Amino acid sequence: MAELTRLANGVTVAIDTMPNAQSAAIGLHAFVGSRSEAAGKGGLAHLVEHMVFKGARGRDARAIAEAIEDVGGSLNAWTARDQTAFHARTLAPDVGLALELIADLVRAPKLDEAELEREKLVILSELGECLDAPDDLIHDHLFIAAFGDQPLARPVLGSEPSIRGLTRSDCVAWLEGQFRPERLVISAAGKVDAGHILLLAEALFGDLEATPAPLLDSARFSGGIKSDRRAAEQTHLALAYEGVPASHPTAPALSLFAQAVGGGMSSRLFQELREERGLAYSIYAWTQGFADTGLFAVNLSADKARAAEAMALARDTVEQAVAELTEAELNRARAQLEASILMALETPQGRADSMARSIEIFGRIMTSDEMLAELRAVDVSSARAAGGNLLNGPRALASIGGKLALAA
Repeated sequence: MAELTRLANGVTVAIDTMPNAQSAAIGLHAFVGSRSEAAGKGGLAHLVEHMVFKGARGRDARAIAEAIEDVGGSLNAWTARDQTAFHARTLAPDVGLALELIADLVRAPKLDEAELEREKLVILSELGECLDAPDDLIHDHLFIAAFGDQPLARPVLGSEPSIRGLTRSDCVAWLEGQFRPERLVISAAGKVDAGHILLLAEALFGDLEATPAPLLDSARFSGGIKSDRRAAEQTHLALAYEGVPASHPTAPALSLFAQAVGGGMSSRLFQELREERGLAYSIYAWTQGFADTGLFAVNLSADKARAAEAMALARDTVEQAVAELTEAELNRARAQLEASILMALETPQGRADSMARSIEIFGRIMTSDEMLAELRAVDVSSARAAGGNLLNGPRALASIGGKLALAA
């Protein structure tokens, strides 16, 4: 049974005990990411995530790695537009060590100047890889097309000029100003002792001053076009419609619509564009919700000469599904999403991540029964309606290797 506790300063602690497990997963989720960066500071959240691993509270980078690997565990992190997470996997007796290491990373990093300059070079190489990978880059282009010059459009990695300009003072200010208690969730699952985790959480994070976190700039899906006309064998395309926030009542229906339209090999998009027409090798639909907005998108790659035809057919396929989605398609999509939820919750890491995401969206832990009930409450008419709402709003189009226009 999952438990949720809030420390006096606002830090949230979520614990899901799995008595039959032999391992544990524990993480610190900070609900802040690249969309909270100031103009000209692109990539700061991601740089800080890297830099804290370079040394913290008496340990250098090697000692941090050895501390967790000496007990057979792993420690990693990731940054997104709206979240930064530090997570560890260990055997049950060592989960306390993992949380202590995570606390050191975010509360006592060295942020050495020389290490900072070296790590900026590493991130510039990472950025170069992204720029050479159209499958990754098209997502950043799509957010720019959808949200223009708003903070949500900013790529997580930043740009070469912004990365080069970041300083140690920027990193310190980011951690002190953005990692506020009300934004922090400690999420633990597996073979853990709830009382022990709570005592550790209080000892390691209970003294954080409960000052308010900066307000988040709200985002608005404005729509538009972002074209990257570099030479390429394939044209990569992404078409987005304005979706709904993650907590919106129709979010489950839109997720099911996306799964039915382009979530698997039996989906309409895959069957129509790849199997029937041979227009695209990669073709899929997806949806993503934030606190204040969301999007529904179709991604594909196609031969340059047939890219416009492929995108037009993809758009038509979405519109046809609004009118024609069947009970069988909906049931298949529901089975896929239900299986995905239940399979993820079999693992400690899956449960820890699920709790953190649920708290971010709803402020509480959703049970698996609640998640499944939301999906089972969606009928064909509500799935079609969720898809139909997409057609009434703005659209965004991103392309790499060609230039297309948004059709009326």
